[in-house]
Amino acid sequence: MTDSTDLLTERLVLHPITLAEAEAIHAVSRAGSDRWAPDYPFDGDLDAVGAGLAHGQFFQEPAVWAYYQIRRGSDGTAIGGIGFFGPPDGNGHVEIGYGLAASARGNGYAAEALKCLIRWALANGASLVRAETTPENLASQRTLTGSGFTVGADSGEVLRYSVARS
Repeated sequence: MTDSTDLLTERLVLHPITLAEAEAIHAVSRAGSDRWAPDYPFDGDLDAVGAGLAHGQFFQEPAVWAYYQIRRGSDGTAIGGIGFFGPPDGNGHVEIGYGLAASARGNGYAAEALKCLIRWALANGASLVRAETTPENLASQRTLTGSGFTVGADSGEVLRYSVARS
């Protein structure tokens, strides 16, 4: 089941979570109709949703620069999350983060979700989308470069990537 604010890809539904959904995810307490992969939510989801709850962001209605639950379109199962750290800054730059439950990795879902959210951001006022990963996270580096990002700054601890509107 999808609603009008969901973003759709060939295989995925990116669902902007509501406050109630954020609270359920953070409490690891699925609602009766929710379908979650056995290893969802994982630490990255809990951190992102917890930060959003603590700062009162992402869960406004309607969702704009939101945190999206990544669901498989075939069965509606939640397998991860992707979202913005907030709206674009004064220069139109926005930062994005993402992650998948271990059981969903290796299927191209992260790149598919990332490409969708990049397109959405650049079509809705962002001029540049940024993301970060660590030097040892080779899978994330491949996902970012495969989604159109180029690496910029390398602090030795963090690799900073970006993709700009053309």
